[in-house]
Amino acid sequence: MRAQIEASRELHPQPGKEKEGVRQSPIAGAVLANADVDHALGLLLLRELQPLRVYATDSIRRMLQRVPGQVTWGSFEPGIAFPLENPGGEDSGLRCRALSLGTHYPAYVSPRRQSELTLGDASLGLMVASSSGKRLAYMPAVPQIDNALLQEFESADVLLFDGTFWSDDELIRIQGSGQTALQMGHVPVSSAEGSLSKLAGLRHPRKIYLHLNNTNPMLNEVGPEYAQVREAGWEIAEDGWEFEL
Repeated sequence: MRAQIEASRELHPQPGKEKEGVRQSPIAGAVLANADVDHALGLLLLRELQPLRVYATDSIRRMLQRVPGQVTWGSFEPGIAFPLENPGGEDSGLRCRALSLGTHYPAYVSPRRQSELTLGDASLGLMVASSSGKRLAYMPAVPQIDNALLQEFESADVLLFDGTFWSDDELIRIQGSGQTALQMGHVPVSSAEGSLSKLAGLRHPRKIYLHLNNTNPMLNEVGPEYAQVREAGWEIAEDGWEFEL
């Protein structure tokens, strides 16, 4: 997170706001799609006395909140659109709606804690819409793809989709142990049931893979997996990309 902020001039302290100090950032808040450590850990780097608004379901909030009053929380429920506001309550003009994608909890959530949470809040995708009508779909962890999800994707202008693993047994083959991609809550890219095949019929959105694990051969730009993805009309996200809605 720190390296990404430093590499993006738009996220640096802004001219004309010197009174807020060199720690000021245009980042006003975040929407949490799940409570995985690698999804939420960046919040710790935004803690330097700057107000922050964090949106999450009640279940994700209960998984993460350890110290009261650290951030301004905004609760939401899957399926219900809500405005994205800064810590002062000013409306950004963006509307967000969460989609319930699965029931996979992070490894640190005990069975007892799981029993106290709402199952459909465990893993979410986000649909973000601007006042212009443009829509972005952010899907970092997708365990399965059904017709309802395909309809949501077709309505988007940009689709940022889970590209974590190329194959279901990727970690097991490379590490000699571990879980499959599906057991971890990620539909793999390849195979007849993978996202490359399942999403081949999408025509409207610009399709971009993100959230790639370092074991994913798609990262090799001279490899056959990268070529297959590009030939299918997909892009692979890079640091610094911006999307204007």
